[in-house]
Amino acid sequence: MAGRNQMQSVAWRPALVTRAAVVFGCVLCLLTACAVAPEQRTAKSVEDFMGALASLCGQSFAGKITANEPANPDDAFIGKDLVMHVRDCDSARMAIPFHVGDDHSRTWLITRHADRLRLEHDHRHADGSPDSLSFYGGDAADAGSATRQEFPINDATRDLFTRLDLMVSMTNVWAMEIIPGARFSYQLTRPGRVFQVDFDLTRPVATPPAAWGFSK
Repeated sequence: MAGRNQMQSVAWRPALVTRAAVVFGCVLCLLTACAVAPEQRTAKSVEDFMGALASLCGQSFAGKITANEPANPDDAFIGKDLVMHVRDCDSARMAIPFHVGDDHSRTWLITRHADRLRLEHDHRHADGSPDSLSFYGGDAADAGSATRQEFPINDATRDLFTRLDLMVSMTNVWAMEIIPGARFSYQLTRPGRVFQVDFDLTRPVATPPAAWGFSK
């Protein structure tokens, strides 16, 4: 019996070694893929997000407030027509005016910096001059996804908010989300505050007058 058991043990060893080699090879392959894939996804996520916006170039869409906590009856957005206009479209820069009724002061600027995106809020007066509260926003911490990008407040904005005594906004995180053919969302969050506007991409609307600061 001892001899037979010894022979069986020897006979199983090649199979065990082969199986172990296969498992090791699979693990090594997965680890290698994990090391390469994020870089590939990084570029593609940013490109796809900007591409989805660019596909809307020249069009305007109506929006509605879907989150506003805590509610403020004096909010400038309440009861106003909300329209986004995808105006300037480039692989490295997008300009999207956000019209609030007859107030054409707001434009979102999305710019690409390597494999990250930056969101800035360009606020203008009717004569085109910049408001004191302008060019604030955030930088994406990573590549995000093809449908959603988040922009935590950046250092330049912290400095601006400090000068303007807007300390409550020091933890702002802005986000944009696009579901092609369905919805675009703009969102602001911080502890105790959520604001979101959803725009219906299924129905383009008439484009409002040019945003302040733009010639036409």
